[in-house]
Amino acid sequence: MERGGKEAQQYVWDGAIPLQIHLHDSEVTTLPPPAPALILAPRIGYLPLLSPQLKPFFSGALPPGVDTVWFDYKGLPLKWYIPTGVLFDLLCAEPERPWNLTVHFRGYPGNVLIPCDGEDSVKWSYINSLKEAAYIIHGSSKNVMNMSQPDQIDLWRSVMNGKLETYNRISSKLKLGIVRDDFSAKLNPSSSKIQHSVDETEATAAPKASRIPVRLYICNVDEDFDDFEEELHFDSWDQISYINRPVEINGEGKYFTLLDAVKSILPEFYPNSSNTIKAEFKNEPGIEAEEESKTGIIEGTSIESVESQSLSGQPVIKLVRIQGIEPKSEIPFSWVVKNLMNPDYFLHICLYIKAPKPLDS
Repeated sequence: MERGGKEAQQYVWDGAIPLQIHLHDSEVTTLPPPAPALILAPRIGYLPLLSPQLKPFFSGALPPGVDTVWFDYKGLPLKWYIPTGVLFDLLCAEPERPWNLTVHFRGYPGNVLIPCDGEDSVKWSYINSLKEAAYIIHGSSKNVMNMSQPDQIDLWRSVMNGKLETYNRISSKLKLGIVRDDFSAKLNPSSSKIQHSVDETEATAAPKASRIPVRLYICNVDEDFDDFEEELHFDSWDQISYINRPVEINGEGKYFTLLDAVKSILPEFYPNSSNTIKAEFKNEPGIEAEEESKTGIIEGTSIESVESQSLSGQPVIKLVRIQGIEPKSEIPFSWVVKNLMNPDYFLHICLYIKAPKPLDS
């Protein structure tokens, strides 16, 4: 449990993306233009939180005016309330390192992005997501709404600064119990007795959730799409479907997998959910998953080819990525929830799918 659980959670919190951030040409007032800023951005963080590093770096080259920071990737304005790691997983099917972004301090695209007033807006968005997750899990967000001001501040700072221990200490007060991860306990039988005692203690504090908050971002790729080396370009957010739909865990002891969860979120794609459909899930290139692969939770090899499924009219999952990892489809969903959930208590899943019909968003 220790190796498959706590280390996996720490792995997520330590995750970062190398960014190479360029100032938009229209805002450059000096010759030569400023060099790009090189930043290691936390996966669980948000792009506006990089402003304190970027403003001093580019201030000497900016034209007069009021600073309103926003980012784009290949011309697509980036939604600031989506975690940085989720944006990267979604928009870079073939991971780009460093990730080349453009920063703007002028001309905020209010027709595409909701207003952002820096850290206060990001904090407000995070707390609202936490309230929404609490409501999905327990049918009430009172635990979050009744947080003391010091706890709310410490919780937010723990997310900003990547302090997992502080986050776990404060978030435990919210009693947002999540599904029990029996799979990790089986991997380490020597700790199962201790874990059982821990689970019993947790059970008295809060019921385990049967509804898991999930945010699914879907790119429905063209029917002739075969290779991720082909460059994908998003001109508009209209090309990406977004589903905010909880996953129900029935608690009947059924072996419930990640693929089962995806099917439950997309019933329109899987009208006959009794037919198990495999997909090509693998590790993201460049991610160090040595410890996880030792336990058998994550493996770098694909399961099987799924091209034949497109002939029968079934959707073909080309990619599922969570926290930079492309897990196997039969991984227990309980492990995914326990270890790969974002600090807002949502599981953010990026999905590339070939389907015979467009997704109704």
